[in-house]
Amino acid sequence: MKSTFSLSYFWSSSFLLNPKFLWLLLICNFLGTVYGYEWYWNQMVDTIAENPIWYVIFVPDSPTASLFFTGAVLYLILDQRKLNSERSKLYRAFRAFVEAFALITSFKYGIWAVTMIWAGAWQGVPVGTDGWMLTASHLAMAVEVLLYARWFTYRLPAVVLVAIWTLSNDFMDYQRGVFPRLPEELWDNLPTIDGFTIGLSIAGILIALAFHRSRAHKKATAAR
Repeated sequence: MKSTFSLSYFWSSSFLLNPKFLWLLLICNFLGTVYGYEWYWNQMVDTIAENPIWYVIFVPDSPTASLFFTGAVLYLILDQRKLNSERSKLYRAFRAFVEAFALITSFKYGIWAVTMIWAGAWQGVPVGTDGWMLTASHLAMAVEVLLYARWFTYRLPAVVLVAIWTLSNDFMDYQRGVFPRLPEELWDNLPTIDGFTIGLSIAGILIALAFHRSRAHKKATAAR
């Protein structure tokens, strides 16, 4: 019993919303975002050189997801410091978009990256230190956003907007060729990867809707 209580503490609000832990989470995700954009840098440069310049916004998938999660964590910190007590409609709408974007894309690309690393390993691509590090960091992306989604404030319009973006990103990736660079061993599997990526998009959207519905149900129950 003691062990169960001890483990449950690590996904409780007392632990996850601790200000020091939130700041640590924000810093780690910000640094991971910087590293991610650096990792995509050459592909971004090549995309700008070879395609319409606006294609580049669809290139850095994972770091953009972690950037938005960093923003979502910042909102939680502001909540605790009561620095956002006067919330305009624009503020609420922007925050909702940031949170919905963070949830859908962090889950999606966290799972996607790990799957691609180990699908490549299955076909003989060496994993190496970088592969293990990327596996751990991308699994963390998916897990952390699921842990914090219960405190997000987004509503249905934000989910719809992010859903449009996410599916448009899938189109750009696999119909316009700006998907993250993959080892040659996986090139024959592009149609399967395309379908898998769209499936993850749909899963992320459904998860966001499920959290929204759960919050709405709790509010309705509390109002009775």
